[in-house]
Amino acid sequence: MTSSTRRPSSGNRGDLFDPQCPTRRLLDRIGTKWTSMAIKVLAEASPEEVRFAELRRRMTGVSQKMLSVTLQGLTRDGLVNRRVEASVPPRVYYGLTPLGLTLEEPLAMLREWAEEHMAEIDHANQRGQEHPVGA
Repeated sequence: MTSSTRRPSSGNRGDLFDPQCPTRRLLDRIGTKWTSMAIKVLAEASPEEVRFAELRRRMTGVSQKMLSVTLQGLTRDGLVNRRVEASVPPRVYYGLTPLGLTLEEPLAMLREWAEEHMAEIDHANQRGQEHPVGA
């Protein structure tokens, strides 16, 4: 779809095909495996909160730094609430905002699609390695 054939955007709705649109950056942030996993864990616990350490345990393979960066971004975007309990050491809790809860359904559909079609994707990748395009 070219810019001349795109529908005009209404209100504050983004336009993915506009190079200046922040929708592209948002999709970069919410399209990661760590975001999808964090949203899933937090949605399963909702309306309860989850401690940072529990999130890390449930998200196998995520480093402390990557989880921290992911949660900071989700918090900045208004998808996750962060609460610090004054103790030594401080206890940090996370929970989904109402906006964050709306993200769980589309991400769940994407996770389900990926799990359902992973064997087909792997097979296509193997074929591509055996017969590279342009070789």
